[in-house]
Amino acid sequence: MVKSGKIFIIFTSILGIIRYMATFIGEYTIKVDEKGRLMLPSAFKKQMPEAARDTFVVKKDIYENCLVLYPLDEWLRQNQIIRNNLNPYNKDHNAFLRGFYKGSAELSMDNTNRLLIPKRLLVEAGIDKDAVLAGQDSKIEVWSKDRYDKINVGEDFANLAEKIMGGNLNKS
Repeated sequence: MVKSGKIFIIFTSILGIIRYMATFIGEYTIKVDEKGRLMLPSAFKKQMPEAARDTFVVKKDIYENCLVLYPLDEWLRQNQIIRNNLNPYNKDHNAFLRGFYKGSAELSMDNTNRLLIPKRLLVEAGIDKDAVLAGQDSKIEVWSKDRYDKINVGEDFANLAEKIMGGNLNKS
């Protein structure tokens, strides 16, 4: 079921609760101040359930040189996926856990919708004064504007779309 065209209701039968999950749509160029604060665009805030608008977790992306901003409820969902698939007593799994959580930080939004990103993460992702916040389903990517502007999805994306989505579309 869809509410407002942006927030999906997911029924969790195990817990017997209804959970609202944000779907972030859009790209926004923003300024990062000298302290490392950035303002969350109001459009993103509106795309979130009211109860989940103040706390986030930020970490370095696994594949790209950007940061990933998770609302706390999505971060908890990601942690549950990890718990269901990994054994901390397996050496490779433990190395993955270390890499996944390395550098992550919990953030709280202030009264003016700003988030203070740790300097070490901004430096690691090459984010200086101008950044792009890009909605990516249930998370937000935070990019250096220069790096983001160089992304060319063109023909490579078309080939990737065919490779991933070009099979049988009738699967459930």
